[in-house]
Amino acid sequence: MTKGPILIDLGDSDEPQADVAAARPVPDLAEPAASGQAMQIAARLAARRPSRLARWFWGLVAALIATAVSVAAWDFATSLLDRVPLLGWAVTAALGALLLVAALIALREIAAIGRLTRLDDLHRAADAALAENDLAGARALTDRLVTFYGGREDTRWGRDRLAERADEQFDAAALLALVEAELLAPLDAAASREVEAAARQVATVTAFVPLALADVAVALLANLRMIRRVAVIYGGRSGLIGSWRLTRAVFAHLVATGAIAVGDDFLEPVLGGSLLSKLSRRFGEGLVNGALSARVGVAAIEVCRPLPFAAKKRPSVRAIIRRALAGLVPARTG
Repeated sequence: MTKGPILIDLGDSDEPQADVAAARPVPDLAEPAASGQAMQIAARLAARRPSRLARWFWGLVAALIATAVSVAAWDFATSLLDRVPLLGWAVTAALGALLLVAALIALREIAAIGRLTRLDDLHRAADAALAENDLAGARALTDRLVTFYGGREDTRWGRDRLAERADEQFDAAALLALVEAELLAPLDAAASREVEAAARQVATVTAFVPLALADVAVALLANLRMIRRVAVIYGGRSGLIGSWRLTRAVFAHLVATGAIAVGDDFLEPVLGGSLLSKLSRRFGEGLVNGALSARVGVAAIEVCRPLPFAAKKRPSVRAIIRRALAGLVPARTG
């Protein structure tokens, strides 16, 4: 065997040589994959619960500011009454109107929290009826749901169908399955459309707006609005405090279960691995953020829905992503 160097002449080869300039670009393996950083930061911000010391601090600050503003307004009104009585009475009336509006806002917030609590009670009652196969409890729950949605036009057809067929059911699971199919089906469809719209918005802004922290702000606001609208669809009021509590509960559940962490492997069955490899990192980040928004939306549907998903399957996150991102990425072929 020859131990010296071997010279191979390639200059006279008849085979065509590869054109390096026309070759496909090699992806930069050192560049980190898209991880949905904007949605993960927004989720942690929404789910983070302030410490007891911080709550006491901000509560005392709010109380002191409210006291100072109230005293200043009262002194201003009384001094104005001494100088210009007519104008003073006008300002006093305006302050009274302001207090009345503040009281009405507080009542609306209390009503919003009450509606969310009522939805949670309905959900718990459904779980109990299904676990014990309690037909009487299921019928009582059906009556409560019909009353709960009694003033809504989008549930009128389902309520009429329930009135015709509810007495034919002799099993708790069958009765609640009928309620899901007839009463909650249009609400589920409307909630899925809201989730798709939010996922599309988050994906688009994250992909095409390169401003620092802008994607985090848009992701947080879009998800807050989505959760609020999902709650309204299922009968919850859109109060500020109630919506924030609901949002924190949804994000806390996602963070605790690790469902807020998702990468390219989650999108490959939807978009295809070859397509993901061609996308820029910024656009891939947008798609991952949109996928995380869809996952948050499905969790919000599960939390706000008055019945658990039993006979009917919960919305598929991948199906929502596929519909939401249909116009953002080219369709798969083959």
